[in-house]
Parts: sequence; structure tokens; C-alpha cells
Amino acid sequence: MRYIINAINDTYISCMLPAIPHTNKQLQAGIKLHEYIEKEEDETMDFELDVHTHTLASGHAYGTITEMARAAKDLGLKLLGITDHAHNMPGTCNDLYFVNLRIVPREMFGVKLMLGTELNIMDYEGTIDLPDWILDRLDLRIASIHGNLYKIGTISQNTAAVVAAMKNPKIDIIGHPDDSNCPLDYEQVVCASKKYHTLIEINNNSLRAPARRNVKENITKILKLCEKYDVPVIMNSDAHYMTDLANTDHSMPVIEETGFPKELILNYSMKKFEEYIAENRKREHII
Repeated sequence: MRYIINAINDTYISCMLPAIPHTNKQLQAGIKLHEYIEKEEDETMDFELDVHTHTLASGHAYGTITEMARAAKDLGLKLLGITDHAHNMPGTCNDLYFVNLRIVPREMFGVKLMLGTELNIMDYEGTIDLPDWILDRLDLRIASIHGNLYKIGTISQNTAAVVAAMKNPKIDIIGHPDDSNCPLDYEQVVCASKKYHTLIEINNNSLRAPARRNVKENITKILKLCEKYDVPVIMNSDAHYMTDLANTDHSMPVIEETGFPKELILNYSMKKFEEYIAENRKREHII
């Protein structure tokens, strides 16, 4: 929304368009819209982190690590997660890319970096497409279902796949579990999130992806269940270019509409997020 509004304003100014006559009701509606946009931007600017983003290495994204880090600094973020696609996604990097991430600094421009991957859930057993020895070298691990790599099953089968991935102590986040093309039992997923200490993602990009079905309705269900069971969530942009970083133009309105509590959104505190991930690393050695 921030880019659309700016573009509209710039168009009116550059074209020297005359002011549009309006009634008092229209003026009041305009003021309310402006206040809502300001509120949304204020909420987003309070975010300290965005941890699902992609670079050129994913094959269909267009920024470098350095460019993404600089954009994160410009947005005032404290922490940036870069999670390029694992090897089964067409066009992405090979395994050596992830192995060699050890050479990349974990701080740039005053922004902490967590370098990891978005894994693909491959089957109903929750199999993922990188071995443990590579995952052990990464700071962050997201697991997602992508329809081009996963055979969509029944609600029971799809839910089993996601819950099995959540049981894996190597997994930190389940990415965009919001598409009715791959139906899930959300109560089971939310309860598994709490039990296995795996975050559920609220993905901004999903809400504007035309191929994904009933995303808003599904995210609303997820949020209501997370509030019911006191389960935290992570809001991510899934940015594939710098200008989309930390963007919540579609997801924040859903948060507002549901009245989801701010204290259950980990983006507002880098400390809380780092503590959550640190707990996951401990659990890896216990399980």
C-alpha cells in the first residue's frame, strides 16, 4: 500500500490534475483512510525484523545479500533473515551455496543477518530437501509446501505433512500455510506449533498471489486459533526484491481486522525472536 499511495500522489502532482470535489462524508472517509494508512505504516515501522526473504540465489528474485541488507538498514530493521530456496525448487542454487554461507558476515550496515533457507516439504511424511549436516550450518530454517513440488492430498494427508515438518527439531518456521489449494486442519497445525515450538508464518506475499485460494480467510482462522491457544506468529514479507522488504500492506489489515494481540507477533522484538530460535537450537540437542 505504501508504494501504491506514493505512486498515486506522484501521478496527481506530475499531471497537475485539479482537485476532485467531495462532500463532507467523502472528506471524512478520506481522513479515515489517511489515518489508517499512517497507522499501518507506524505498525510496520515498529517491526524490528523480517526473516523470510530471497536473493538472486533463488533464481526468481533480484537483489543481492548486500542490497537486501542495505534496504533493511534504510527501513530501520535490526534483523534480516535471508532464506533462499533449497535445491528442489527449479532455478535455485545448489547445496554448495548454503554450505559456503559461513563466509558471509552476520552483520552489515548495523543490521544483524540470519542466513538460512526455505526448504520444500516433499511428501506426506514431511520430508525436506536438505540434509541435517547442511541445516546445522544455517541460522534459520523455513519449511513450506509448494504446489509444483508436492502432490496435494487430502486435508488429513496435507496436515500430516506439515505437522511432521513441525516435529523436526531443525525447522523453525512453517512458511505460508494459507492456501486452500492445499487444505489443512488449522486447529491441528496451531496446536502442533505450540507443542513443537515451530512458528507459523503470516505471509504478506500470499495475500496478493492470485493462484492461492482463500488466503485471507485461512489467515483469519489461523490468527483466531493462535490467539485462542496463546501461540505466537511471525509476519514476513517473502520479499523477492529490496522494495518489498518488511512490506505488510496486505497482512497488517488482516491483523487489524481480527484484533490479533501485538504481544503474539514476534516481529516487534528482535530479542524475543532470537530467544525463540535459541530455544529451538537447544531442543535439537535434546530430541
